[in-house]
Amino acid sequence: MLQETMKAVRIHAFGGPEVLRYEDAPMPPVGRDEVLVRVHAIGLNPPDWYLRDGYRALPPEWRPQVSFPIVLGTDISGVVAAVGEEVSDFAVGDAVYSMVRFFSVGESRAYAEYVSVPAAQLAQKPAGIDHVHAAGAPMSLLTAWQFMVEVGHGEPDPLQPHRHEPVPLAGKTVLVNGAAGGVGHLAVQVAKLKGARVIAVASGRHESMLRDLGADDVIDYTRTAAEDIARDLDLVVDAVGGPTTGRFLKTLKRGGSLFPIYPLGFSGADEAASLGITVSAVQVRSSGAQLAELAPLLADRSFRVVIDSTFPLADAREAHERAAKGHIQGKIVLTVA
Repeated sequence: MLQETMKAVRIHAFGGPEVLRYEDAPMPPVGRDEVLVRVHAIGLNPPDWYLRDGYRALPPEWRPQVSFPIVLGTDISGVVAAVGEEVSDFAVGDAVYSMVRFFSVGESRAYAEYVSVPAAQLAQKPAGIDHVHAAGAPMSLLTAWQFMVEVGHGEPDPLQPHRHEPVPLAGKTVLVNGAAGGVGHLAVQVAKLKGARVIAVASGRHESMLRDLGADDVIDYTRTAAEDIARDLDLVVDAVGGPTTGRFLKTLKRGGSLFPIYPLGFSGADEAASLGITVSAVQVRSSGAQLAELAPLLADRSFRVVIDSTFPLADAREAHERAAKGHIQGKIVLTVA
């Protein structure tokens, strides 16, 4: 018989890290096609603090309408505690990982001791890596993969009229901006695995790590602006994105592509068209099938998740304060005792 309550981190109003409360919460219900996971680790991602803040960067009409309290988070690794009646691919005791219910705002999710996960969004945890590293993978790796290799879903993107199309990477020159962060350090590895020459842009203190992950060249943006020296690129993956992403247009050859992970604020569409450059993004979506496909690449260390820091679930506020300081190397992860 499962318990009726659990510990979770919830918010009762939008705001800064101070709104995160570690408290008792009801156990999540488990639907017929869902799996209840006893969570061991939780990976943090920018949408966690965007939602905590009420998505203030979005136009007011796009901001989510939610019912408090909300459990934040998407990325988990843990062990199956129960399965719904229609679930046959998972059993109690299986070690699993997932990006839970993304993109769906306001549903109870990952900052908790237990989470219910649609079975279609779940995969067996990569063998040979621990829960902390598995929890650091889902959103960041799926983002890199869906941008660069295979979208894997047909959901429309409200920010652009055309479908996002990844480009072949073998033999191409790819620059990754924000290369030391969660998405960036995995984008470097995806590009390298697919046969690209990779230029990583990050502060100099990350150079050793990035070269170890496969970067062929590293540009220290604290000394040199990448857009001033990089030329004739085939693809720029801008893991920082935002209004400044247009500065990379001049680094690309005609026929090249600019993929801003955060596309809001880009205003260079006319310039891109005149240069023959494709600017495109995709909204990452949960996919158990893709996580299952990627699990062997995590297991054999083709992809490595770098951990910046870990915090107990009860210290989620401190984890968000760490994130707010920036200059994150890899991923921040919450652990559950």
